[in-house]
Amino acid sequence: MAKNCFLSFHYKTDNWRVSQVRQIGTIEKQPLLDSNKWEEIKKEGPYAIEKWIADNMKGKECLIVLVGEKTAARRWVKHEIKKAWKDGLGVFAIHVHNLKDSDGNQSLKGSNPFTGLTVNGETVMGEVYDPPYTTSTKVYDYIKSNIETWVNDAVKAR
Repeated sequence: MAKNCFLSFHYKTDNWRVSQVRQIGTIEKQPLLDSNKWEEIKKEGPYAIEKWIADNMKGKECLIVLVGEKTAARRWVKHEIKKAWKDGLGVFAIHVHNLKDSDGNQSLKGSNPFTGLTVNGETVMGEVYDPPYTTSTKVYDYIKSNIETWVNDAVKAR
């Protein structure tokens, strides 16, 4: 049975990689905004972004952080992780830097997005999976073979 998941990632650099993970089909997830819609929400200010996140995280069982080169440093990724943790969702991360982007490029490996994050004095802890391959198709297959188990494990852990 598919779990409802919220996907957290750096849109500008990793949206193509994220779309590949979405196509796996073993998880249910929130709709992705196109860049124009995201810009509209951003223009409305931080409260509009927080509302969009809260509305789209509602009813989810797990947060999956799809980690590219710059993901861990993103303000809204940190906000999403903290909110998911506070709300009792399962949390984990997958490094996606070796999936190719729309131009066929891979990127550098990003940092652990949970490092240094706390909620009400409690350290945010989630597994961080790093597919052991450098070939994009093998990385995809590895994620596809494991993501359902990772989601189930994260939900059980919370």
